[in-house]
Amino acid sequence: MEMGGDEMMMTSGATGRIVPVFRSVLSRRALLRLAVALHSLFLWLLLLVGRRRRPDAASPAEPGRPGKARSRRRAAEEEDVRRRRALAEEVPMAEDDSDADGRTCGTFVIAGARRNALFCRVWAPAVGTETRAILLIVHGLNEHSGRYLHFAEQLTSCGFGVYAMDWIGHGGSDGLHGYVPSLDYVIKDMEVLLDKIMLENPDVPCFLLGHSTGGAVVLKASLYAHIRTRLEGIILTSPAVRVKPAHPIVGAVAPIFSLIAPKFQFKGANKRGIPVSRDPAALLAKYSDPLVYTGPIRVRTGHEILRISSYLLHNLKKVTVPFVVLHGTADRVTDPLASQELYREAASRHKDLRLYEGFLHDLLFEPERDEIAADIIRWMDRTLGLQAV
Repeated sequence: MEMGGDEMMMTSGATGRIVPVFRSVLSRRALLRLAVALHSLFLWLLLLVGRRRRPDAASPAEPGRPGKARSRRRAAEEEDVRRRRALAEEVPMAEDDSDADGRTCGTFVIAGARRNALFCRVWAPAVGTETRAILLIVHGLNEHSGRYLHFAEQLTSCGFGVYAMDWIGHGGSDGLHGYVPSLDYVIKDMEVLLDKIMLENPDVPCFLLGHSTGGAVVLKASLYAHIRTRLEGIILTSPAVRVKPAHPIVGAVAPIFSLIAPKFQFKGANKRGIPVSRDPAALLAKYSDPLVYTGPIRVRTGHEILRISSYLLHNLKKVTVPFVVLHGTADRVTDPLASQELYREAASRHKDLRLYEGFLHDLLFEPERDEIAADIIRWMDRTLGLQAV
């Protein structure tokens, strides 16, 4: 399977949008000269900004136009967060209005690792039913937790509790829509929610599920011992394990641009995207969802994807957590071959790989979504059985 081409292809993960960040139309020598020039420019800008920020004892600083512009941007961002949170609250938490089977669900907001508001959802099995285990869902880039309602109800009908959270800049959580200043922030916020889950459900086994870039986040989190020891296992659907620039110089320049203009959007990005599901209704529902970000990827967000991918590729042999990775062979957003490499290289004693011939990126929104959910549930059942031995 060929990934990439003549330009750096940055995926927005769960949205299935491909963004060409840099075209490889320059020679290696020209790109090297460009990188050196940009690096020099960056250092000069740092020096200039440092001088401008020195306090002047003779004349106190007065608010100027830049400060007013920042205030306007902040106010607009806060208004957008309020709008998105209201929309997130309106997302259905049940597929019908009947609660005859006694299952419960709800939403809540908690303070994240940086005191940011983190919008979360919970689905619980029927009252009086023992919760066999809990699954925490970490969605993909640019989508939100409310999209996983159908899967959550399948889990609760089998006795599993479900939690899900919206990342920073996603769904009903704080932050500029579609902007992720650091994927490590997502890990830290996930850890905050994990603390709450375990406090409210003592002695109940816990699994993590991550989709696409969320899969990369979950996999990296499992490499931290203080998180890994609290988990029964992890489930990765179409994980973004390997994302590579088309040219090495791009990887060298990306960190500089992410510092100079982190929120800059690539307006010339490919608007057409690529299919992420073979179900037309699922595609329509996704791209008509106002909580799904469909704008161009931002510089810092793209750099974060490159950064976490590089980290994972250098640490695959350190993976010891029980896991199952599921991937469609026709996925053109994330690389199925990288999932196979993860399976081969990981040191985990209990690991499984499921490849679905001809399936696309959003496995839990494919026509065979119920079969895939059943595979995940069976894997959790088997993993719980192994832990009980």
